[in-house]
Amino acid sequence: MGVTEDVASIALLGGSVARTAEIPDAVQVAVTETPILEMLSDAEVMLRVATGDDVAFDYLVEKFRRPMISFMYRMTRSQAVAEELAQEVFLRVYRSRKSYAASAKFTTWLYRIATNLAVNHARDTKYERPENTVSIDEPDTETGLTVDVADRGLNAEQVILRRERLTAIRRQVEALPERQRAAVLMHKYQNMDYRQIAAVLKLSESATKSLLFRAYETLRETLKGFI
Repeated sequence: MGVTEDVASIALLGGSVARTAEIPDAVQVAVTETPILEMLSDAEVMLRVATGDDVAFDYLVEKFRRPMISFMYRMTRSQAVAEELAQEVFLRVYRSRKSYAASAKFTTWLYRIATNLAVNHARDTKYERPENTVSIDEPDTETGLTVDVADRGLNAEQVILRRERLTAIRRQVEALPERQRAAVLMHKYQNMDYRQIAAVLKLSESATKSLLFRAYETLRETLKGFI
């Protein structure tokens, strides 16, 4: 599937990180430590990780675990694969800690790792996975709410129309080429700007805008009946 077996060396258990031989024993987060880390930028926290501060690493995992799983889920449409790829992302972050340089935003560096993993996974499993399916009753990965719960004020016909629209949007986003899909997800769901997305994808800002323009034009064309 493109995820190394070393992923077993890092497990996200209820937001904490359990390490095996490759990663030192977990350090209990001191009550007074978290407020200090919250005052720092993500890049500054990562620089502390580079010096061997495992509490700082746990802090970053806890902060970005849910957004990372959400991003991977939208890329793969599989909760199990999303969690596995997210673990692999944090494993690679830990392995690269000593070579980290705060020359760019931490999130840019993080999502570059994540995007490369997701794109490689999509290519590696292109001919193995069954056709993507979308559950219209599937809860939102961030809020946990289904369409019915989120829109109690809608009548039955409106609920059905909204379900159809969301299903169509999801399928068309999934059908985009990998880089376009990643760019759309970072832009719409991770609230990243053109400069950040360009840095993640290693493109110029103008090329990134062009990439997003083509993606949105494709979506507008294929979703004419729903938007």
